[in-house]
Amino acid sequence: MSMLKPLQIGPYRIETPIALAPMAGVTDRPFRQLCRHWGAGHVVSEMVASDVRLWQSRKSVTRLDYTGEPAPRTVQIVGYDPQMMAEAARACVALGAQIVDINMGCPAKKVCNRLAGSALLQDEKLVAEILTAVVQSVDAPVTLKTRTGWDHEHRNGVRIARIAEDCGIRLLTLHGRTRADKYSGDAEYDTIAAVKQSVHIPVLANGDIDSPEKAEKVLVHTGCDGIMIGRGAHGRPWIFRDTKHFLLTREILPPPCASEVADTILGHMEALYAFYGEFQGLRFARKHVSWYGQYLPDGVAMSRFFNKLETSAQQLAFARDYFGRLANGEVRAA
Repeated sequence: MSMLKPLQIGPYRIETPIALAPMAGVTDRPFRQLCRHWGAGHVVSEMVASDVRLWQSRKSVTRLDYTGEPAPRTVQIVGYDPQMMAEAARACVALGAQIVDINMGCPAKKVCNRLAGSALLQDEKLVAEILTAVVQSVDAPVTLKTRTGWDHEHRNGVRIARIAEDCGIRLLTLHGRTRADKYSGDAEYDTIAAVKQSVHIPVLANGDIDSPEKAEKVLVHTGCDGIMIGRGAHGRPWIFRDTKHFLLTREILPPPCASEVADTILGHMEALYAFYGEFQGLRFARKHVSWYGQYLPDGVAMSRFFNKLETSAQQLAFARDYFGRLANGEVRAA
């Protein structure tokens, strides 16, 4: 029997419950579209601040750009004030968002210092007020991404999940770490399993899922309805294809061929230049090519040289030359 069953989020049917996690500075429109191409069944935008007065900045404008994306378009908002969060949700829907995701999982200091993100887990009453305000403000379904608790002594993930269900949240994603853990150590899945057993809404498991085999182990351990992959997709957007195939067939796919990898990386670079423009685009390309380089022959040296290039034309020329030499067997693993 297949471990993958479609998810229903309001009126939207997610055929493949393997999602791309929202990651600031990573899951922009080019990367979301790329991961969809490689099999992600659900993608979530980078988080945007709930203060709509800040949305005129270049960063917010790009984060709120869903042009050409298929349904359902999901945007994540972060904040600490119920009415501001409700206003942000309404504004996102007006701009084309079809699902609103609430961030109560980010552990970053600049977020938590404002009692937003995972810092909200300290105040369950405020959690309920925010969730209720957002759910009541829009007709679109509202989802929640959170963590297992504030710290190891305060793992309140089950209580937060029940609050979320009572407030009308339609899907819950749980990262298997507390706020205090940030991204260190190993994710733990016992709390996610307990959360899944405590609510009737769909639950996605998140944290340290970096291979098809790990995805299967997490699904078996937690009993969740699907998984969400974050850092495991850095430099490997095909992880979604590989994971879906394994969960359906228990077969390990061979890695994508060299021409597929080349087309993916070059296409990603060109999409970044088109989306951000020359100045920002080449900087985002450096970050992604460094991640790709972890899985390429002589990739560390390649990305180190790539990061010194100052124009998009130079980057493209160098990348095309690298893949040409790779195809001819002139590049070997270090």
